[in-house]
Amino acid sequence: MVVLKNILVATDFGEASAVAMAYGRDMARSYDATLHVLHVVEDVMMRYTPEVSFAIPDLQRDLEKAARRDLDATISADDRQTLKVITAVETSFNVPGGITEYARQHAIDLIIVGTHGRGAVKQLLLGSAAERVVRTAPCPVLTVRTKERDFIAPDALVATTKA
Repeated sequence: MVVLKNILVATDFGEASAVAMAYGRDMARSYDATLHVLHVVEDVMMRYTPEVSFAIPDLQRDLEKAARRDLDATISADDRQTLKVITAVETSFNVPGGITEYARQHAIDLIIVGTHGRGAVKQLLLGSAAERVVRTAPCPVLTVRTKERDFIAPDALVATTKA
């Protein structure tokens, strides 16, 4: 029997993340699991040169504040009443690494991430955060695409976009 106590949905607040959130909500309800919802903010210190370093702390704070606001908006009132939800904003120089590190630290049993389903050329040039999470995660990873088959009810997606 599969036992899931901690389910992690990693979100970038995009369309594919909304689908991942719908899966996460449903699976957390089905398994009576804690739903962790995580957004990893990239550490801007790793991207900029010393010439612009004076603005970095403010920029980083603003990014984290905006991520917290968006993350709080992702969780509906119904989620707060019916699910055990933990939200987190983490900062990391490597987003997939931040996701897998969170999973290790919080004994996550399943990670759910959205994927954009890029073509081969874009995949080669841009890489895929979801793919890197799959390769390095300490637990199973469920990747979902924006364009769903009939695995989830359409009203489940409507609930995620109204939240």
